[in-house]
Amino acid sequence: MNFDYLEYPYSSKRTCVFSKNGVVATSEPLAAQAGIDILRKGGNAIDAAIATAATLTVVEPTSNGIGSDNFAIIWYNGKLYGMNSSGYSPKNLSIKELHKRGINEIKPHSWEAVTVPGTPSGWNLIWKNFGKLDFKKLFEPAIKYANEGYPVSAIVSYYWKRANKIYKQKLKGEIFKYWFETFGEKAPNPGEIIRLPYHAETLKKISESNAKEFYNGNLTEKIIQFSKKYNGYFDYSDFENFKSELIEPVSINYMGYDIWELPPNVQGIITLMALNILKNTTYNNEYELFHNSIEALKLAFIDGKEYITDISKMEVKIEEMLSENYAKTRSKLISNYALEPTPGKIPSSNTVYLATADKWGNMVSFIQSNYMGFGSGIVVPKTGIALQNRGHSFSLNKNHVNYLEPLKKPYHTIIPGFITKNNNPIGPFGVMGGYMQPQGHLQVILNMIDKNLNPQAALDAPRWQWLEKKTILIEKDFPSHIAEKLERMGHEIKFSLSSGPFGRGQIIIKEKDVYVAGTEKRADGYIAVY
Repeated sequence: MNFDYLEYPYSSKRTCVFSKNGVVATSEPLAAQAGIDILRKGGNAIDAAIATAATLTVVEPTSNGIGSDNFAIIWYNGKLYGMNSSGYSPKNLSIKELHKRGINEIKPHSWEAVTVPGTPSGWNLIWKNFGKLDFKKLFEPAIKYANEGYPVSAIVSYYWKRANKIYKQKLKGEIFKYWFETFGEKAPNPGEIIRLPYHAETLKKISESNAKEFYNGNLTEKIIQFSKKYNGYFDYSDFENFKSELIEPVSINYMGYDIWELPPNVQGIITLMALNILKNTTYNNEYELFHNSIEALKLAFIDGKEYITDISKMEVKIEEMLSENYAKTRSKLISNYALEPTPGKIPSSNTVYLATADKWGNMVSFIQSNYMGFGSGIVVPKTGIALQNRGHSFSLNKNHVNYLEPLKKPYHTIIPGFITKNNNPIGPFGVMGGYMQPQGHLQVILNMIDKNLNPQAALDAPRWQWLEKKTILIEKDFPSHIAEKLERMGHEIKFSLSSGPFGRGQIIIKEKDVYVAGTEKRADGYIAVY
């Protein structure tokens, strides 16, 4: 039989999944099963998150990898913690150096876009503070899949083929040959068995050294030598001095629920600002809620793009951006007709998100990303380390808050979310997808709180995405009568035949002694429970 594994002509529905002892929800089934196996072996939600994240670098390399960054919000033993493991620009990378080399832009597939990877450090930091099992044990599933091979899932195959086609057309020069050596001259079909032995060896070294090999060891040497050979910017000290951080999440209260995000350099406060503005508006029907949400999101994004950068470089205080008075002032700009703000067009990117929960009540909201698909296209030979291209979001305009400086963290799109009420955990949530992420967070929160939709329905609901000015992209199953009304209110509506631009999410909610989980219909979404 010759099936098309991307064709599903008939509507179907998923239902919420329930569990008492543990849940892992993510975009790829094998990774979810890796996490649930760790829970069965006595690990906690943090252990499961690390195992799932490590496995995702193997089974979904189209969106994340060993050379990624990651972030987390963790509910552990009755307290909420945040983790930021995003890398900074190399100390040798500066606007002055770029001018010396005759470079006047940061291209997505270039050394200029590469920042120090934070992912291995992030894994180790949350394990060291909250993990239960041996660090090495958490990598066994990922290493096994990389060595023995795994069948590629349908959506991963789709993005692998897309990247392969783009890279063959656009990536010229010897430096990019290592991507093809690692990920193949031909992209796999759905169900095709793929082995990634270089990934296996590198993950083994990371697991046996508590990630030290990556930042002060043989792997570091390989990265630095490769960088020097091909005129990159890395210095050994860029890795040796890197440290991920435990940080305090930030929140606002929305209709009795505390919505938590991480502070900058990530964009999570855009969601919180939009919710704060939205609180000061009223609506009488569904289309007015959509309109107000879009307008609030635009206003929040204008401020976010203006002020968010490395937190040590920010010129305004987070408290000011999230203040009730500021939100009231901004909400007065919303009328019954669409605003036309002025930031540049919003690009897309790829990411993985996962949520875990265990029988002790611990929960994790975790996100990991190369930024754009496989990242920069630059892969360290014989290591499986595809270097991210997060530095593409730096500005070369010295008057911009996110302008490039050595050892600076760029504006970061990936954001985990969490909900509590009266200091009790409700659960982790997230929607990945570049600049869609705060928009996705806003929409699933409104779906659950304003519309009282269960976690699966909240994820299934048709989504919109603000692109620029008055332009709104909507999914093909978005209600036509609401789209028509929004158009009469001044929005310029565009339909998308692909679900790719609208992100991929997971939600776990705790209700009394039971977890309730939903997963993404726009991906190979899967919920593993026991």
